[in-house]
Amino acid sequence: MSPVRRGETLPIFNRIRVLRADRGLSRNQLAELVEVNPQTIGALERGDHYPSLDLAFRICDVFGLPVEAVFARTEFAPLSAGLHRPAPKED
Repeated sequence: MSPVRRGETLPIFNRIRVLRADRGLSRNQLAELVEVNPQTIGALERGDHYPSLDLAFRICDVFGLPVEAVFARTEFAPLSAGLHRPAPKED
């Protein structure tokens, strides 16, 4: 057992699937670019696996985005939420 006591496990959410689809990349292609098994990409997208810091940086490098744009401790709002705003109410 590790001598470091770990706190409550906090989830890590990601936008890998959305970003991969936006760039037209298959799981196999992304896996090749970041040098992991394609099943690892699938597990990350499903939330079954959390990336190491090194893998997170490699994924972010592929997309050209900062870590906080790809990974977060809270769920991401849909990307379309920022595009569609409610119409202003008329008096």
